Amino acid sequence: MLARAAVLSHVRHAARPARRPPNTSFVWASASASASACAPRLAFAFAFASRALSTETRSAIDKAVASAPVVLFMKGTPEVPQCGFSRASVQILGLQGVDPTKFAAYNVLEDAGLRDGIKEYSDWPTIPQLYVNKNFVGGCDILVSMHQNGELAKMLEDEKVLAKERDASETS
Repeated sequence: MLARAAVLSHVRHAARPARRPPNTSFVWASASASASACAPRLAFAFAFASRALSTETRSAIDKAVASAPVVLFMKGTPEVPQCGFSRASVQILGLQGVDPTKFAAYNVLEDAGLRDGIKEYSDWPTIPQLYVNKNFVGGCDILVSMHQNGELAKMLEDEKVLAKERDASETS
């Protein structure tokens, strides 16, 4: 915890503009001079601000995303969601009629590497995250919006991931 606080302090400090020397005019001498003065601090900040995704984690996430046409990275499981947003996402997919045989869910709470890695992989800060045919769709807020305006139903139909409706003659 202390190490993280120290890194965040350095990142915040490095992201600040360089201070003007005291008793100078409000005009910078030149843009290049101020930029070069900040360069070492900014390089340090970016080194810690964006963490590179390890090859193993990227490979594991690639494999998970490819494991089914519809993949949800969530907190908990579809049967026992551990977060309201994950619960809402599962409910929306159920309401849309996603075929259970074309659906896979991964519990990010079981693996801290997956939990942090999926955020880096998609460049999306929140969980749950939905992928359809290896394409990132979005989080719960995007799913709700797409569900409400009909875009999600159209996309799922176009991607052929909905359960086929059984005819009345099949059930008799």
